[in-house]
Amino acid sequence: MIELSELTTEQRNPATREIDTLDTLSMLRIINREDQKVAAAVEDTLPEIAKAVDIIAGQLENGGRLFYLGAGTSGRLGILDASECPPTYGTDPGLVLGLIAGGTSAMFRAKEGAEDDPALAGKDLQAHDFSEKDVLVGIAASGRTPYVIGGLEYAKELGAHTIAVSCSEGSLIASLAEIAITPLTGPEVITGSTRMKAGTAQKLVLNMLSTGTMIRLGKVYGNLMVDVKATNAKLEERARRIVMDACGCTREESIALLKQADGHAKLAILMRLAGCNAEKGRLLLEKHHGHLSRAAAQA
Repeated sequence: MIELSELTTEQRNPATREIDTLDTLSMLRIINREDQKVAAAVEDTLPEIAKAVDIIAGQLENGGRLFYLGAGTSGRLGILDASECPPTYGTDPGLVLGLIAGGTSAMFRAKEGAEDDPALAGKDLQAHDFSEKDVLVGIAASGRTPYVIGGLEYAKELGAHTIAVSCSEGSLIASLAEIAITPLTGPEVITGSTRMKAGTAQKLVLNMLSTGTMIRLGKVYGNLMVDVKATNAKLEERARRIVMDACGCTREESIALLKQADGHAKLAILMRLAGCNAEKGRLLLEKHHGHLSRAAAQA
């Protein structure tokens, strides 16, 4: 028997025991009050998140990759975070990867049984040539998902860095990982429905892991996403506005700069700030590993 009674995420919430008898507005107020507890729970884990960001950034700078691994909601959140990195930060699609128990189709249709096979995670990681240079973030609200446990054990055997994100105190994946990030969000509004508070906490943590890492890698200048990929009309306009904000130039000037820089906002900004052409700007950015502020300071 799987003992769920000991899991924080499986407890009954006293505040919602009669939620089915309430009017709609009162019901939603209770849900909202519970949701407000999530940010505070994540705040308590900031020191661990900071350590994780520094490790991830260091590995990525040295040729490693970031892997998210989970089942169900946790797996989908990992894939969501990974899929947003290329358009937002101009990363290679293979730099941040999300793996879900049951494969790609499980993203859209639940395959709950797949999470019970710990060996499956190792096979999934092997298929992507996971190595000791990479970082694995195992995600499981309960902290006991066999698929995630198997993935963390496989990564540890290779000597890779491991991070666990769970929402249950004293979880198994926390004990397996090098760094344990455990925002304790408490019992869910609907007992065991961890797509709610636990899922929200996991989303906040993953936002910080990827965003913090990309800042450390020089993908951000000030608070501007200067490596944005202008792949549609909205993002093209965003790139223009980024150049305008960073350089204090007109829209027409930003368009001209972006044209000379082949659409790369970071390069266009450096060209304006340093008064250099695209070729020299590329060399400066390469020398400073893509960090615009460092390249601009030297120029």
